[in-house]
Amino acid sequence: MASSHSSSPVPQSNSSDAFFKKEMDATKRFHPVQSLPDVCPKEPTGNVGDPSNLCDSPSLVVDQQRWTIYHSKVNLPAALNDPRLAKRESDFFTKTWGVDFVDTEVTPSFYLPQITKEHFALYQQEIAPREKVYERCKNICTPKDTFDRTLLHTHDKSRTDLEQVPKIFMKPDFALEDSLTFNTVLPWSHFSTAGGKGNRDAASSKLLQEKLSHYLDIVEVNIAHQISLRSEAFFHAMTSQHELQDYLRKTSQAVKLLREKISKIDKVMCEGSLRVLRLSLTRNNCIKAYNKLKLMATVHQTQPTVQLLLSTSEFVGALDLIATTQEVLQQELQGIHSFRHLGSQLCELEKLIDKMMIAEFSTYARNDLNRPLEDDCQILEEERLVSLVFGLLKQRKLNFYEIYGDEMINTAKNIIKQCVVNTVSQIEEIDTEVVVKLADQMRMMNFPQWFDLLKNIFSKFTIFLKRIKATLNTIRSVVFLVLDKNQKNRDLEDTLQKNSAKESSVDTEVAYLTHEGMFISDAFSEGELPAGAADTTSQRNTSPNSEPCSSDSVSEPECTTDSSSSKEQTSSSVTPGGVEMIIGDDMKLTDLELVRLANNIQELLYNASDICHDRSVKFLMARAKDGFLEKLNSNEFVTLSRLMEGFILDTEQICGRKSMSLRGALQSQANRFVNRFHEERKTKLSLLLDNERWKQAEVPAEFQDLVDSVSDGRISLPEKKPAATEERKPAEFLIVEGQKYATVGTVLLLIRIILEYCQCVDNIPSITTDMLTRLSDLLKYFNSRSCQLVLGAGALQVVGLKTITTKNLALSSRCLQLIVHYIPIIRAHFEARLQPKQFSMLRHFDHITKDYHDHIAEISAKLVAIMDSLFDKLLSKYEVKAPVPSACFRNICKQMAKMHEAIYDLLPEEQTQMLFLRINASYKLHLKRQLAHLNVVNDGGPLNGLVTSDVAFYTGNLQALKGLNNLDLNMAEIWEQKR
Repeated sequence: MASSHSSSPVPQSNSSDAFFKKEMDATKRFHPVQSLPDVCPKEPTGNVGDPSNLCDSPSLVVDQQRWTIYHSKVNLPAALNDPRLAKRESDFFTKTWGVDFVDTEVTPSFYLPQITKEHFALYQQEIAPREKVYERCKNICTPKDTFDRTLLHTHDKSRTDLEQVPKIFMKPDFALEDSLTFNTVLPWSHFSTAGGKGNRDAASSKLLQEKLSHYLDIVEVNIAHQISLRSEAFFHAMTSQHELQDYLRKTSQAVKLLREKISKIDKVMCEGSLRVLRLSLTRNNCIKAYNKLKLMATVHQTQPTVQLLLSTSEFVGALDLIATTQEVLQQELQGIHSFRHLGSQLCELEKLIDKMMIAEFSTYARNDLNRPLEDDCQILEEERLVSLVFGLLKQRKLNFYEIYGDEMINTAKNIIKQCVVNTVSQIEEIDTEVVVKLADQMRMMNFPQWFDLLKNIFSKFTIFLKRIKATLNTIRSVVFLVLDKNQKNRDLEDTLQKNSAKESSVDTEVAYLTHEGMFISDAFSEGELPAGAADTTSQRNTSPNSEPCSSDSVSEPECTTDSSSSKEQTSSSVTPGGVEMIIGDDMKLTDLELVRLANNIQELLYNASDICHDRSVKFLMARAKDGFLEKLNSNEFVTLSRLMEGFILDTEQICGRKSMSLRGALQSQANRFVNRFHEERKTKLSLLLDNERWKQAEVPAEFQDLVDSVSDGRISLPEKKPAATEERKPAEFLIVEGQKYATVGTVLLLIRIILEYCQCVDNIPSITTDMLTRLSDLLKYFNSRSCQLVLGAGALQVVGLKTITTKNLALSSRCLQLIVHYIPIIRAHFEARLQPKQFSMLRHFDHITKDYHDHIAEISAKLVAIMDSLFDKLLSKYEVKAPVPSACFRNICKQMAKMHEAIYDLLPEEQTQMLFLRINASYKLHLKRQLAHLNVVNDGGPLNGLVTSDVAFYTGNLQALKGLNNLDLNMAEIWEQKR
């Protein structure tokens, strides 16, 4: 089947070979039944046979889904009565799809099997018994009531009809004024006659009108049906209306009679009581007027009282009085004409008090900080300070601490100036008339004088900081007391709110009992209320009926009615200094503001420490301009460093925070000191090496004592002992942990220099890293310079040595071994004084140890090389002949004896043995090469015998040397192995 409709999914073909296939998509094959779909599919305009003229414009009448052949099954009559066709064809298909439709033979599908009746035989056999059972049950069961079935059928039919009406008409907000709703119901596309589509649009518009009429008929039928179903209820409501009117008439008559009775009761029982109540109210109003006049008289005395309080510096009392008066004027005496200017006058007076308090606090700060700096650190006039701080807090002048900070800066400057003036005046060598400037006068002091001056300044600053800390602690205590009071007030308010909530629940219960018609006294007697609630309620009920005693007795509480309630509740608090003060509830400061103020005051203490450090740094820099500090010796600088470190620790202990300015200045001077310290010792070491002749030096007793002190596990320079009656003679060797070390004088002094580096680190811990770097540089310099002088033969030109002997080499090796022995001890000393994050610097010692071992190995190799060249020279001329031993072997043994004599006293026995083993290996190699050259083999012949005799002579002489008797020479290796 094919269609000329533009939305048809099946294309049209005019050829006789064409065939059409159904859609295979299941979602397009089955669609739910729609209510009144478009029965007129879109037809082509213009030429019917031209597929390019198919209309693709959308139409609101058409269903939202694309039209398919499956839609025709629900509107087949409409399809047969299409009024838009030019003529009515008798054939169904040409009538629906146009005259161009041609019947074609549909080719059977290859995928669908041929279905016959035999395929349904099995199903019929299974379903036949069930059908018989159903028919039998149907005949047995009685039919339902005809009316119910009819009603149900009618209801279902109505419901089905209503489902045909589109949902848009059922919406509660349906309105044709809405453009979207209007365009949805009446699309303009059906009323346009342009573009050659008039016939189709006219037909669509007519169909739209028919649909709307159909919807209207459905709705009217359902409305009529609903009315018919509820007709009985409607007539019942009309009948009930007449009965309701009769009831209302009788109720109106009863209300009129009740009102007449209540009017009579009011005249007899209530008018007299109400007159008594009015008279009582009048009396109370008179009493209140009297109390108001008394209050006005009290307020009138406010200004003279404030002046009296200010004359005695009672700022807090004056402010409290002003605040109370202002509150009374706003609450109790508002609108009083005679007091119309009093509020503004009190405001001006309050501003004047603010200025007076700030000036008073500035004066107090100046007097407190500029009083004589003695050991007394007591607070100056603590009561006055507490009163001032409390008044400033009350007025929200939270920046008053800045005044104190400015005074601290000025006082710190004056302290240094005064100390310098006092010290200079006591030194006769300084002529103040010639040298006018204080800085120049200070630079004329020597180190002891300047050191005493600095020590005095530090002591003054310490007392200065202690006083500041005591004063600021008092101020902070006032702030914390106010903060604590705020917290207590909040807790009290929470408690009152909870109590008021309980009372409100009691009032609700009492009101409920009264509403139910019970007497409250009966309810109390029956115990239906809690005892506490009963007491509260009874007091509240009996108080209005109590007779007032007299005007005087009533005036006391009445005089303080609202004003007393507005007055602040006060509480007594005691500061750390023992000053008692009264804190009111009128401190309008939040917890955040108070905490921030307390932090700022604490920060002010930190600033005081920074100020003292900064002024001290300027004092140091003024003295260091001429390089005075760089010229100090080690002891003087260590003394200065310890003094500064002590002051830094004292300020940290007082203020609780580290100040870095003075520490940084100390570090800067320490770095200069380290540079000078290192350069002096490096220069000294360089001069010693340049004059060193590399001969064994005697070890003075003081150096032995120095080494012994290090052996105890601590590195420190021993104190100089008093001169003994008998001077100890110098030793030949240096004894270190039981081992003898032959050294040169340079190495002895180098050990002392190394200990000076370590001692300096102990005295000045801040320069540990710099000293470690400098010491590493010093050890590297000694290693490289000694290598140049000995191995590189630089001593021949520098000192004027004739030659570098084996003794020089062995002595140099032993000196290096002594330094290597102390490197782990030095490393442990620095490691104990470094931070964990600085441990990576210890790798310098590992590198130095490796360099020293390499140097020692090179010296050993050089000694072996000397003998190797000697063997090569002598054995190359060796001839196997009589006499035995030959001259060559006698000469070799002589040289070996000289080598042993040169190094035996210098090197340990183990090193000597290892060295001669290497020399013996070189000897065997050269002898083996010469024997192979001479074709002498181990065959027991005459030549073999001569060689064996020479070798036995060599072995005997070598093992006869001291310490080499057990040496395994393995001389069999000189012969070629037989293959």
